[in-house]
Amino acid sequence: MTPTAHAAAEQQIHEAELARHSRMVRSVYVYEAPVRVWHWINALAITVLCVTGYLIGSPLATRAGEASAHFIMGYIRFAHFSAGYVLAVGLLGRLYWAFVGNRHARELFSVPLFSGAYWRGMWSVIKWYAFMGQRPGPFIGHNPLSRLAIALGYLLVTLFMIFTGFALYAEGAQRGSWQDKLFGWVTPLMGQSQDVHTWHHLGMWAMVCFVILHVYAAIREDIMGRTSLMSTMVSGHRIFKD
Repeated sequence: MTPTAHAAAEQQIHEAELARHSRMVRSVYVYEAPVRVWHWINALAITVLCVTGYLIGSPLATRAGEASAHFIMGYIRFAHFSAGYVLAVGLLGRLYWAFVGNRHARELFSVPLFSGAYWRGMWSVIKWYAFMGQRPGPFIGHNPLSRLAIALGYLLVTLFMIFTGFALYAEGAQRGSWQDKLFGWVTPLMGQSQDVHTWHHLGMWAMVCFVILHVYAAIREDIMGRTSLMSTMVSGHRIFKD
């Protein structure tokens, strides 16, 4: 076989492999643009909140001179408050889209706890993550475990952080402000201002733990599950590689 014929044969084999692979790969449009935009803005807001929240709880070392000449903590607090508003408004927008978006947009707010098939799927996913079972699915949207984790680990913690955060903000906005009218009841319910500060700070660490597990699970499933996750939240399409 001449070099030209050999190269042509290799090219045909390569094209056949590409054709076979393209038949195996399936793509499903899952996450609409508003969901994807909300996800990344929300991720940025949580990052800013956690970093600035940590610095508020553990302030930077004192700098020489008048505090008004530096205003470092003022900028940190402003970034924290701004990100808090973005988080709260974004959650309201996400709730709205759960009603007008596709069925995958509602998975964040609904978990079929009374479905036997859901719990069977949950058990298979738990065994998969524990390296004790075969790969479950495929799941077009969230798998049963991530669906419950996001609803409880993210949604409840986020609501808790919004309520306690605005309760603390109401102290500066003073009595009679809309923050005080909507969230002022949180402080006496939890005891006193310092109690709210403590629980709000603990909630930050709960959010950090959730983010770590969320990122790990997404990367793990992208590699081992043969299903796109990271790129899906960019393009909206979930790709099944097998």
